[in-house]
Amino acid sequence: MILVTGISGGLGGLIHHGLSAHYDLDPATGGVAAAGGATVAGGGAASAGGGAAVAGGGAASAGGGAAVAGGGAAVAGGGAAVVGGTRSGDGVTARRIDFDDPASLTDGFRDVDVLVFVSAGYAEDDVVLARHGAVADAAEAAGVRHVVYTSLARSGEPLTIAPPHRWTEARLAAAPFEVTILRNGLYAEIPAGLAALGAATAAETGVFAAALGAGRMSTVAREDLADVAVRVTAEIQHDLAAGRRSRHAGRTYELEGVETVGGDDLAEALADALNRPVRYQPIPLSAAREALTGLGLEPYQVTHTLSTFSNVIAGNLQAGESDLPALLPTPPRPVRDQIVQTLAAAGHTPATTRTR
Repeated sequence: MILVTGISGGLGGLIHHGLSAHYDLDPATGGVAAAGGATVAGGGAASAGGGAAVAGGGAASAGGGAAVAGGGAAVAGGGAAVVGGTRSGDGVTARRIDFDDPASLTDGFRDVDVLVFVSAGYAEDDVVLARHGAVADAAEAAGVRHVVYTSLARSGEPLTIAPPHRWTEARLAAAPFEVTILRNGLYAEIPAGLAALGAATAAETGVFAAALGAGRMSTVAREDLADVAVRVTAEIQHDLAAGRRSRHAGRTYELEGVETVGGDDLAEALADALNRPVRYQPIPLSAAREALTGLGLEPYQVTHTLSTFSNVIAGNLQAGESDLPALLPTPPRPVRDQIVQTLAAAGHTPATTRTR
Protein backbone atom coordinates (compact mmCIF):
# COMPACT_ATOMS: atom_id res chain seq x y z
CA MET A 1 0.00 0.00 0.00
CA ILE A 2 1.10 3.56 -0.76
CA LEU A 3 0.02 6.35 1.57
CA VAL A 4 0.43 10.04 0.74
CA THR A 5 0.30 12.51 3.62
CA GLY A 6 -1.03 16.04 3.42
CA ILE A 7 -3.46 15.49 0.55
CA SER A 8 -5.46 18.57 1.56
CA GLY A 9 -2.43 20.63 0.56
CA GLY A 10 -1.31 21.50 -2.94
CA LEU A 11 1.68 19.17 -3.34
CA GLY A 12 0.22 16.22 -1.43
CA GLY A 13 -3.03 16.54 -3.36
CA LEU A 14 -1.25 16.49 -6.69
CA ILE A 15 0.88 13.49 -5.75
CA HIS A 16 -2.13 11.55 -4.49
CA HIS A 17 -4.12 12.43 -7.59
CA GLY A 18 -1.26 11.40 -9.84
CA LEU A 19 -0.73 8.07 -8.15
CA SER A 20 -4.38 7.13 -7.89
CA ALA A 21 -5.78 8.44 -11.14
CA HIS A 22 -3.25 9.37 -13.77
CA TYR A 23 -0.48 6.81 -13.82
CA ASP A 24 0.01 3.09 -14.36
CA LEU A 25 3.23 1.16 -14.21
CA ASP A 26 4.69 -0.42 -17.31
CA PRO A 27 4.74 -4.09 -16.23
CA ALA A 28 7.75 -4.83 -18.43
CA THR A 29 10.10 -2.16 -17.09
CA GLY A 30 8.58 -0.93 -13.85
CA GLY A 31 8.79 2.57 -15.28
CA VAL A 32 5.96 5.04 -15.17
CA ALA A 33 3.82 5.55 -18.22
CA ALA A 34 1.26 8.34 -18.15
CA ALA A 35 -2.21 7.16 -18.97
CA GLY A 36 -3.07 8.60 -22.36
CA GLY A 37 0.27 10.39 -22.40
CA ALA A 38 -0.93 12.89 -19.83
CA THR A 39 1.21 14.37 -17.12
CA VAL A 40 -0.03 15.03 -13.62
CA ALA A 41 -2.29 18.03 -13.74
CA GLY A 42 -4.83 17.42 -11.00
CA GLY A 43 -5.63 20.59 -9.16
CA GLY A 44 -4.08 22.83 -11.79
CA ALA A 45 -1.62 25.57 -11.07
CA ALA A 46 -1.81 27.06 -7.62
CA SER A 47 -2.86 30.66 -7.71
CA ALA A 48 -1.26 33.07 -5.32
CA GLY A 49 -2.69 36.16 -3.77
CA GLY A 50 -2.67 38.18 -0.61
CA GLY A 51 0.46 37.15 1.26
CA ALA A 52 1.60 34.78 -1.48
CA ALA A 53 5.26 35.66 -1.13
CA VAL A 54 5.52 33.84 2.18
CA ALA A 55 8.16 31.14 1.98
CA GLY A 56 7.25 29.14 5.07
CA GLY A 57 7.67 25.40 4.66
CA GLY A 58 9.89 25.66 1.62
CA ALA A 59 7.40 27.27 -0.73
CA ALA A 60 5.07 30.21 -0.82
CA SER A 61 1.46 29.97 -1.72
CA ALA A 62 -1.87 31.39 -0.70
CA GLY A 63 -5.09 29.93 -1.97
CA GLY A 64 -3.19 27.32 -3.98
CA GLY A 65 -4.51 24.88 -6.52
CA ALA A 66 -7.33 22.57 -5.63
CA ALA A 67 -6.15 19.65 -3.53
CA VAL A 68 -7.57 16.24 -4.28
CA ALA A 69 -9.34 15.18 -1.13
CA GLY A 70 -10.23 11.62 -2.00
CA GLY A 71 -8.37 9.00 -0.01
CA GLY A 72 -10.06 5.85 -1.20
CA ALA A 73 -8.04 2.99 -2.54
CA ALA A 74 -7.07 2.99 -6.20
CA VAL A 75 -5.15 0.29 -8.00
CA ALA A 76 -1.62 1.25 -8.94
CA GLY A 77 1.35 -0.76 -10.18
CA GLY A 78 2.03 -4.03 -8.43
CA GLY A 79 -1.58 -4.24 -7.26
CA ALA A 80 -0.95 -1.66 -4.56
CA ALA A 81 -3.68 0.52 -3.12
CA VAL A 82 -3.08 4.26 -2.99
CA VAL A 83 -4.61 6.04 -0.03
CA GLY A 84 -4.48 9.60 1.16
CA GLY A 85 -3.96 11.01 4.61
CA THR A 86 -5.05 14.31 6.13
CA ARG A 87 -5.71 15.60 9.63
CA SER A 88 -9.43 15.76 8.83
CA GLY A 89 -9.56 12.24 7.37
CA ASP A 90 -12.74 10.31 8.12
CA GLY A 91 -11.26 6.84 7.65
CA VAL A 92 -13.33 6.31 4.51
CA THR A 93 -12.34 8.89 1.89
CA ALA A 94 -9.00 9.49 3.60
CA ARG A 95 -7.12 8.20 6.60
CA ARG A 96 -6.74 10.51 9.58
CA ILE A 97 -3.07 11.49 9.63
CA ASP A 98 -2.53 14.32 12.10
CA PHE A 99 1.14 15.10 12.70
CA ASP A 100 0.16 16.81 15.97
CA ASP A 101 -1.54 13.62 17.22
CA PRO A 102 0.99 10.75 17.21
CA ALA A 103 -1.77 8.27 18.07
CA SER A 104 -3.39 8.95 14.71
CA LEU A 105 -0.12 8.07 12.98
CA THR A 106 0.20 4.69 14.66
CA ASP A 107 -3.17 3.62 13.29
CA GLY A 108 -2.89 5.58 10.05
CA PHE A 109 0.32 3.89 8.90
CA ARG A 110 -0.95 0.34 9.34
CA ASP A 111 -0.27 -1.92 6.32
CA VAL A 112 1.63 0.86 4.53
CA ASP A 113 4.58 -0.25 2.42
CA VAL A 114 5.55 3.09 0.86
CA LEU A 115 4.94 6.32 2.75
CA VAL A 116 5.09 9.59 0.81
CA PHE A 117 5.91 11.99 3.62
CA VAL A 118 5.07 15.53 2.52
CA SER A 119 6.85 17.90 4.87
CA ALA A 120 4.77 19.89 7.35
CA GLY A 121 6.67 23.15 7.37
CA TYR A 122 3.94 25.68 8.08
CA ALA A 123 4.83 26.28 11.74
CA GLU A 124 7.66 27.30 14.03
CA ASP A 125 10.71 25.07 13.77
CA ASP A 126 10.24 23.29 17.10
CA VAL A 127 6.71 22.33 16.08
CA VAL A 128 7.92 21.03 12.72
CA LEU A 129 10.67 18.98 14.39
CA ALA A 130 8.16 17.40 16.77
CA ARG A 131 5.80 16.58 13.91
CA HIS A 132 8.47 15.05 11.72
CA GLY A 133 9.94 13.08 14.60
CA ALA A 134 6.50 11.64 15.35
CA VAL A 135 6.10 10.57 11.72
CA ALA A 136 9.47 8.81 11.71
CA ASP A 137 8.71 7.06 15.00
CA ALA A 138 5.29 5.91 13.83
CA ALA A 139 6.56 4.73 10.44
CA GLU A 140 9.21 2.67 12.20
CA ALA A 141 6.70 1.18 14.62
CA ALA A 142 4.23 0.35 11.84
CA GLY A 143 6.81 -1.48 9.77
CA VAL A 144 6.75 0.89 6.80
CA ARG A 145 9.25 -0.41 4.25
CA HIS A 146 10.16 2.77 2.36
CA VAL A 147 9.69 6.48 3.05
CA VAL A 148 9.80 9.15 0.34
CA TYR A 149 10.36 12.56 1.95
CA THR A 150 9.83 15.94 0.28
CA SER A 151 12.73 18.05 1.51
CA LEU A 152 14.42 21.30 0.47
CA ALA A 153 16.89 21.65 -2.40
CA ARG A 154 20.57 22.33 -1.85
CA SER A 155 20.27 25.93 -3.06
CA GLY A 156 17.92 26.56 -0.11
CA GLU A 157 20.59 25.70 2.45
CA PRO A 158 21.04 29.34 3.63
CA LEU A 159 17.30 29.81 4.20
CA THR A 160 15.76 29.81 7.66
CA ILE A 161 13.43 26.99 6.57
CA ALA A 162 16.36 24.61 5.99
CA PRO A 163 17.20 23.27 9.51
CA PRO A 164 14.02 21.19 10.03
CA HIS A 165 14.48 19.59 6.61
CA ARG A 166 18.07 18.59 7.24
CA TRP A 167 17.19 17.31 10.71
CA THR A 168 14.41 15.20 9.23
CA GLU A 169 16.72 13.76 6.58
CA ALA A 170 19.13 12.67 9.31
CA ARG A 171 16.34 11.20 11.46
CA LEU A 172 14.99 9.17 8.55
CA ALA A 173 18.47 7.96 7.62
CA ALA A 174 18.82 6.49 11.12
CA ALA A 175 15.59 4.46 10.79
CA PRO A 176 15.42 0.81 9.67
CA PHE A 177 13.33 1.49 6.57
CA GLU A 178 14.62 2.55 3.14
CA VAL A 179 14.54 6.26 2.36
CA THR A 180 14.41 8.41 -0.76
CA ILE A 181 14.84 12.16 -0.40
CA LEU A 182 13.22 14.50 -2.93
CA ARG A 183 14.91 17.84 -2.36
CA ASN A 184 12.37 20.20 -3.85
CA GLY A 185 13.31 23.59 -5.24
CA LEU A 186 11.41 26.71 -4.26
CA TYR A 187 7.98 26.92 -5.85
CA ALA A 188 7.43 29.19 -8.83
CA GLU A 189 4.50 30.51 -6.80
CA ILE A 190 6.93 32.66 -4.81
CA PRO A 191 7.79 35.10 -7.63
CA ALA A 192 4.33 34.63 -9.12
CA GLY A 193 2.79 35.62 -5.81
CA LEU A 194 5.02 38.66 -5.59
CA ALA A 195 3.86 39.77 -9.02
CA ALA A 196 0.21 39.31 -8.06
CA LEU A 197 0.75 41.18 -4.81
CA GLY A 198 2.27 44.13 -6.67
CA ALA A 199 -0.17 44.19 -9.59
CA ALA A 200 -2.53 46.84 -8.23
CA THR A 201 0.26 49.29 -7.43
CA ALA A 202 1.98 48.57 -10.75
CA ALA A 203 -1.27 49.25 -12.60
CA GLU A 204 -1.57 52.63 -10.88
CA THR A 205 2.06 53.77 -10.87
CA GLY A 206 3.90 51.71 -13.47
CA VAL A 207 6.32 50.53 -10.77
CA PHE A 208 6.79 47.02 -9.37
CA ALA A 209 8.62 47.30 -6.06
CA ALA A 210 10.15 44.29 -4.32
CA ALA A 211 13.10 43.43 -2.07
CA LEU A 212 14.97 41.31 -4.60
CA GLY A 213 17.88 43.61 -5.34
CA ALA A 214 19.62 42.59 -8.56
CA GLY A 215 19.40 38.93 -7.59
CA ARG A 216 17.65 36.00 -9.20
CA MET A 217 16.15 32.81 -7.81
CA SER A 218 15.72 29.33 -9.23
CA THR A 219 12.14 28.12 -8.97
CA VAL A 220 10.16 25.10 -10.12
CA ALA A 221 6.50 24.37 -10.84
CA ARG A 222 4.79 22.45 -8.05
CA GLU A 223 3.28 20.17 -10.71
CA ASP A 224 6.76 19.14 -11.88
CA LEU A 225 7.69 18.17 -8.34
CA ALA A 226 4.50 16.14 -8.08
CA ASP A 227 5.27 14.39 -11.37
CA VAL A 228 8.67 13.33 -10.05
CA ALA A 229 7.20 12.14 -6.75
CA VAL A 230 4.62 10.08 -8.62
CA ARG A 231 7.25 8.45 -10.80
CA VAL A 232 9.65 7.68 -7.98
CA THR A 233 6.95 6.36 -5.65
CA ALA A 234 5.36 4.16 -8.29
CA GLU A 235 8.72 2.68 -9.26
CA ILE A 236 9.52 1.98 -5.61
CA GLN A 237 6.23 0.14 -5.22
CA HIS A 238 6.89 -1.85 -8.39
CA ASP A 239 10.32 -2.92 -7.12
CA LEU A 240 8.97 -3.93 -3.72
CA ALA A 241 6.20 -5.96 -5.35
CA ALA A 242 8.83 -7.74 -7.42
CA GLY A 243 10.71 -8.67 -4.26
CA ARG A 244 13.75 -6.51 -4.85
CA ARG A 245 15.33 -3.46 -3.27
CA SER A 246 14.10 -0.30 -4.91
CA ARG A 247 16.22 1.43 -7.51
CA HIS A 248 15.58 4.66 -5.56
CA ALA A 249 16.61 3.37 -2.13
CA GLY A 250 19.19 5.57 -0.45
CA ARG A 251 18.98 8.19 -3.20
CA THR A 252 18.74 11.95 -2.78
CA TYR A 253 17.45 13.86 -5.79
CA GLU A 254 18.10 17.58 -6.18
CA LEU A 255 14.95 18.90 -7.86
CA GLU A 256 16.18 22.42 -8.46
CA GLY A 257 14.43 24.70 -10.89
CA VAL A 258 16.23 25.07 -14.21
CA GLU A 259 15.11 28.68 -14.73
CA THR A 260 15.81 31.77 -12.68
CA VAL A 261 13.62 34.81 -12.23
CA GLY A 262 14.34 38.30 -10.96
CA GLY A 263 12.59 41.60 -10.44
CA ASP A 264 12.90 42.72 -14.07
CA ASP A 265 11.21 39.50 -15.26
CA LEU A 266 8.29 40.10 -12.94
CA ALA A 267 7.97 43.70 -14.11
CA GLU A 268 7.91 42.49 -17.72
CA ALA A 269 5.18 39.96 -16.95
CA LEU A 270 3.17 42.67 -15.22
CA ALA A 271 3.62 45.00 -18.18
CA ASP A 272 2.14 42.32 -20.45
CA ALA A 273 -0.72 41.59 -18.09
CA LEU A 274 -1.57 45.23 -17.39
CA ASN A 275 -0.97 46.46 -20.95
CA ARG A 276 1.18 49.32 -19.76
CA PRO A 277 4.91 49.93 -19.11
CA VAL A 278 6.09 48.62 -15.73
CA ARG A 279 9.60 48.97 -14.34
CA TYR A 280 11.16 47.14 -11.43
CA GLN A 281 12.26 49.14 -8.39
CA PRO A 282 14.27 47.38 -5.66
CA ILE A 283 13.30 48.30 -2.11
CA PRO A 284 15.24 47.78 1.15
CA LEU A 285 14.53 44.84 3.43
CA SER A 286 13.31 47.24 6.10
CA ALA A 287 10.51 48.37 3.80
CA ALA A 288 9.66 44.75 2.98
CA ARG A 289 9.52 43.92 6.70
CA GLU A 290 7.12 46.80 7.32
CA ALA A 291 4.89 45.71 4.44
CA LEU A 292 4.83 42.07 5.55
CA THR A 293 3.99 43.04 9.11
CA GLY A 294 0.82 44.65 7.85
CA LEU A 295 -0.40 41.51 6.07
CA GLY A 296 -1.42 39.67 9.24
CA LEU A 297 1.15 36.92 8.81
CA GLU A 298 2.49 34.71 11.57
CA PRO A 299 5.90 35.86 12.89
CA TYR A 300 7.67 32.80 11.47
CA GLN A 301 6.22 33.55 8.05
CA VAL A 302 7.67 37.05 8.13
CA THR A 303 11.04 35.61 9.18
CA HIS A 304 11.08 33.02 6.39
CA THR A 305 9.99 35.52 3.76
CA LEU A 306 12.67 38.04 4.71
CA SER A 307 15.21 35.20 4.68
CA THR A 308 14.16 34.42 1.11
CA PHE A 309 14.48 38.07 0.04
CA SER A 310 17.87 38.42 1.73
CA ASN A 311 19.24 35.33 0.03
CA VAL A 312 17.94 36.41 -3.37
CA ILE A 313 19.70 39.74 -2.94
CA ALA A 314 22.91 37.94 -1.93
CA GLY A 315 22.73 35.70 -4.99
CA ASN A 316 22.43 32.53 -2.94
CA LEU A 317 19.31 31.04 -4.52
CA GLN A 318 20.52 30.29 -8.03
CA ALA A 319 20.78 26.54 -8.42
CA GLY A 320 23.55 24.56 -10.00
CA GLU A 321 22.91 21.10 -11.37
CA SER A 322 19.45 19.55 -11.12
CA ASP A 323 18.08 16.02 -11.33
CA LEU A 324 14.68 17.40 -12.35
CA PRO A 325 14.90 17.12 -16.17
CA ALA A 326 16.07 13.50 -16.07
CA LEU A 327 13.12 12.47 -13.91
CA LEU A 328 10.41 14.21 -15.95
CA PRO A 329 8.82 12.80 -19.13
CA THR A 330 8.80 16.28 -20.70
CA PRO A 331 10.82 19.48 -20.19
CA PRO A 332 10.08 21.36 -16.95
CA ARG A 333 7.15 23.75 -17.06
CA PRO A 334 8.22 27.33 -17.79
CA VAL A 335 8.27 29.61 -14.77
CA ARG A 336 6.77 32.43 -16.83
CA ASP A 337 3.68 30.30 -17.43
CA GLN A 338 3.16 30.08 -13.67
CA ILE A 339 3.45 33.85 -13.36
CA VAL A 340 1.01 34.42 -16.23
CA GLN A 341 -1.49 31.92 -14.75
CA THR A 342 -1.28 33.56 -11.34
CA LEU A 343 -1.85 37.03 -12.76
CA ALA A 344 -4.73 35.73 -14.88
CA ALA A 345 -6.32 34.19 -11.78
CA ALA A 346 -6.11 37.63 -10.20
CA GLY A 347 -7.92 39.13 -13.20
CA HIS A 348 -4.91 40.31 -15.18
CA THR A 349 -4.75 38.66 -18.61
CA PRO A 350 -1.69 39.33 -20.79
CA ALA A 351 -2.51 41.52 -23.75
CA THR A 352 0.26 39.96 -25.79
CA THR A 353 2.41 36.87 -25.66
CA ARG A 354 6.13 37.38 -25.91
CA THR A 355 8.63 34.72 -26.84
CA ARG A 356 11.68 34.90 -24.63
